[in-house]
Parts: sequence; structure tokens; C-alpha cells
Amino acid sequence: MCGIYGQYNFKSDKPIVQQELREATRTLTHRGPDDEGYYVERGLGLGFRRLSIIDLSGGHQPMSDVDETVWVIFNGEIYNFIELRAELQAKGHVFRTRSDTEVLIYAYKQWGDDFLNRLNGMFGLAVWDARARRLIVARDAMGIKPVYYRMEQGALYFASEVRALLRSAGRRIDIDAVALNLFLRYRYTPAPLTLFEGIKKLAAGTMLVVEGGNARVHRWYRFVPEPFDPPKRLVEAKRELLELYEGALARHLIADVPVGLLLSGGMDSGLLLALMSKAGKSWRTYTVGFGTSFEDDELEDAQRMARLFSSEHTSVEMTRATFEHALSKVVSAVEEPVAASSMIPMYIVCERARRDVKVALIGQGPDELFGGYTRHLGVRYGRLWRAMPRPLRAVAGAVLPRLRRNESLKRGLYALDVPDRLRRYQNVFSIMPADVIDGLFQPGVLEPGAGDAILNCWGELQEAAARGDELTGFQWLELQSSLPDELLMYGDKMSMAHGLEVRVPYLDRTIVEYAQRLDATLKIRWGLRKYVHRQVCLDFLPSEAVRGKKRGFAVNVVDAWFQRSLSTSMDTTLLDGESLMYGFLDAVSVQRLLDDHRKGLADNHKLLFSLVVLEQWLRANDHSPMAAAH
Repeated sequence: MCGIYGQYNFKSDKPIVQQELREATRTLTHRGPDDEGYYVERGLGLGFRRLSIIDLSGGHQPMSDVDETVWVIFNGEIYNFIELRAELQAKGHVFRTRSDTEVLIYAYKQWGDDFLNRLNGMFGLAVWDARARRLIVARDAMGIKPVYYRMEQGALYFASEVRALLRSAGRRIDIDAVALNLFLRYRYTPAPLTLFEGIKKLAAGTMLVVEGGNARVHRWYRFVPEPFDPPKRLVEAKRELLELYEGALARHLIADVPVGLLLSGGMDSGLLLALMSKAGKSWRTYTVGFGTSFEDDELEDAQRMARLFSSEHTSVEMTRATFEHALSKVVSAVEEPVAASSMIPMYIVCERARRDVKVALIGQGPDELFGGYTRHLGVRYGRLWRAMPRPLRAVAGAVLPRLRRNESLKRGLYALDVPDRLRRYQNVFSIMPADVIDGLFQPGVLEPGAGDAILNCWGELQEAAARGDELTGFQWLELQSSLPDELLMYGDKMSMAHGLEVRVPYLDRTIVEYAQRLDATLKIRWGLRKYVHRQVCLDFLPSEAVRGKKRGFAVNVVDAWFQRSLSTSMDTTLLDGESLMYGFLDAVSVQRLLDDHRKGLADNHKLLFSLVVLEQWLRANDHSPMAAAH
């Protein structure tokens, strides 16, 4: 795991200023504390910071073929590199290292751009074809690794993190008001947008190609879920899933450094530990929680799981004060505002794990793959609601507005009533109606319908999402949009802030593409979520771990704080008329949200937390109120 940075003056071929290249690259030192490297050729410059994981002595980057015609910088891991290496050797390619980076070079030389479709891994990479004077920059199929870019005056700048692009810009970047609206409505900013005007991010499975004086972005990952025909039976799907899990885990455990596991106490990470323990060794595991003073805590569950599989376990206990103290550091590290309270515990547990290991596995993915969230129940059974006679739905519509502190239910039923499928999906993702979010902005700051820009962000994904059953379509958007640009994005930033590589075995391409072809009845059955995944887990874990309530990294505890009341410090942020957010937002409208929340008239905790994160982000980026948000 590493950090990449590059600049290509593709219009002018103006020489690279090497000192500027080094300064921008060194903003990524936390991602790669072990080594650095540079390659400069006229108008092209590549910079690299390395966290050594595989082939510790031979993986220096930028790396080229022996003729120095193809150069690569690469952040991530290619899990099928051993098989690809053997295939390429059979075709006559000669390797000088054991690293997966070198496989990328000869894969490109052999297959051209199609080499990306042969990769099973997580990556943000750049390939420079010196003979063709052609640059490609790409993000992996699942979007596990982020790639940001900026184009200005005929030059392309790209990097693993925004901070390198801010350094190369040498000036403060304004706020994109449309992106800000999307963040407040959806709690994250979908690709290609960021809140920094002019700085974009590659969507999962896309690539940027620069050649002949032109630059274009297009999708290289074109998998479209096609249902199995005939549909898989439960017994068959369960057996095949287990085989895929075991194969993916074996690939994800390949490393020349110590590997651990972030253990939540639930079944997803528990199954990983169970399968890891079959190797016959004791693994290091790490959990974060709030201890016995909190009713809904996971430390004890994780400790029981660790004892069951004899792992060398470490518990990290945090308090509300720890959470609030860490918030500003976390928001600074994540670079883009994300209103996921679980990123704070993630930051803290990664910090502890890095003392012992360089690589940690995490059990993310099954919720999106198999329908693990409450919203999936609504999507799965929404047709029953829409089939109800209109008079009954009208009665429900009259009663719902009177429900207090039940915003999720109100929003869910409203979303399910929307006739157009993609609009339904959009409303399921929303935490508040468009008019509520738009009404927070000062006059003149926001263009009408800004929240609908997410439909443009989905782009080509909409066609696949509109096919097949309702649940599969919705999950495809999650896998290609909200998962990479929210959960995986902050997972990358929280871990790499400490030089820790986090791997996600459940998002191995073999598993994702198999799960997307399964019938919805295998994912949610009789109202039970993640049905087939649970059947696999029952063969390895205690029934209470499989049938217990959903756990995350302390997310339930943190959300409960905001549901009941906000802390004094966070109240102050929202009540302070000098807060930077009020350069864009109307203070009276924001404070009305807080007042209604305090009085129990509405449950606004998600949006209020988003506003607190926004203010912390504005302060971290030194943004004074600007009416010039375009």
C-alpha cells in the first residue's frame, strides 16, 4: 500500500519542476513511510511513496520494463499476480522481481488497456507508455483505492489523496456548492465530484486516458449482473460461496509482513477469523468499543470470538471524550467530509493495530452484497407497499407526518412510493427530502435541483441498476457508488493515516460478481437479511453470533448519542453564528433543525452530525465563508 502522485503537461510538454513534484509527493509520506521514488521525462513526472508489503527489497517504484518503455506507479495489491505472472512468463516475458507491480508492466505490454479486466485486486495506478506518449490512470473495479485528479491549463495532476493536489495547486480551492448539497443529502459525495471545485475523483472501475493532447474518462469495468439460469439453490449457493470465501481469503493473506484482523464481534469478521484459524496459527485481532458502561457495545462479543479461535486479541476502549477529541483529526485525515460516525472508531483501532502489523483484514462487504441493512428490506418488499390500494396508502401518508423521531421510517415509506425505480433508489439513499436540504442554503448559493446531480454521477450505472430484480439493482448502485465513495474511502484514509494497509476479502471480484448474480430470495428470505451468507456462517460460528443484532465499529453507540442529545461542544458549533458553514447555509434554518431535535419533534441526528462534520472540515481546510461557491 502506497501513495502515488503524478503530473503530465500534455498540451505543452513543459518540463516538470522536480522540486514541486517532490513536495507534492511527500504530502503522502504517511501512506508510504518506507521508501520514495521519482521518474521525470520532459512534461511527465511520477512520484511514489512506498509501504513495503510484498517483495520488500525488490518493489521500488516507479518501475519499468528492461527497455524503459513502460513505467508504472501503483497503490494497492493484485491478489492474482502469481497466476498472471506465470501466464506472462509462458508468453516469453522475463521478470526481475517478485512484486505484483512488475506484473502490471508486462500485463499492459501483453494486453494493452484490457489488462485491467484481468486484475483481481485493489488499486489506484498509473501506466506511462513512453513510446506512445500515453498515460492511463485507473481505479479498481470495486473502488477500494481512491484516485483524485485535477486538470488545469493543459496539465493533469493526479494522486492517491487530495492533499497532494492542493499542494500542487499552490492556492486555496473554492467549494463546489452542488457537491456540498449532495454531501448533506446523502452523507457522502459521489464520484466524480468532491467538495473541492475542480478536483475530481475517478469512479470505481473507471480510467482516465491522456494521449494526443486530449484527456478522457471512461468505464473499463463493464460487468453487468446477469441472474444465474437456472437460479442457484440454497445448498449449491452456500457451498460455492464458501469455496469463493476460502479462495479470496488465501489470496488476501499473501504478504511478507505481519497480518492481523479488525474484529467487530459480529458474524462477518467472525467468519474471516474462523477461516483464518483453519491455517493453524494464532492471528492478531483488534476491536474498538466503549466498554461496559454502554449497553450496546461489542468489546465483550469480540473477546468471546477471539477466545473461540485463539487469536492474540487487543481491545481498544474509547470514551465519548475520546470520540469528540479525535473528530477534528479524523475529518482532516479523511479529506472529504463523510458523515459516518464509525470512521472515528476506525481511525482509533487502526492506530493501535499498526503498532503490531502492517496489514489488517476487515469484514466489510456482506451487507452490500447480501442485503444487510434495514433499507434493503424496504427495497426487497417495496412492491407489496406499492400494491396496496391507494386509499390505504393515503391513510398511512396522513399518519406518518405525525410520527415523531421516526425519520427513517417516514423517509423509507416515502421513497418506496416513488414510481420510477431510479428515483426510488435516490430517495432511499437520501437522509432528508430535497426541499429540506435545499432550504438550508442561503439564497443564490445553490442552483435548483442540485441534489438530483447524483443521477448524473451514476451515469452508465443506471442501465444496469434498472435491470433485473429491485434488490439487485439497488445493490449494484451501492457497490459502485456509496460503498467506494463513503465506507471504502474513509476506510482507506483512516488506515493509511497510520501507514496500515486494510484489505477487504469479501470484495474480491470473484465473490462480488457471484453474489450479484444470485436471486434476491437467497439474500433476504422471510424478512431475514443476508440469508445465504448466514447459512455459511452457521457452520463456523456460534448461533448467537449469527443471529444477534447487527454490529459495526461502535456505530450503534455513537448514533445513539446523537439521537438522544448533542454534546455541548457540538451544540456550540451549530449555534455559533460565526461558524464557517454559514457562509453557505442559513443559520436560522440550521438552528431550527437543532431546536426540533431537542424538543423531540423530529430525529435530525444524521443531518446534525453531517453539519458538525462539515464545520470541522471547513476549519481543517481553512475555508472562511465564501459567497463565491459556484
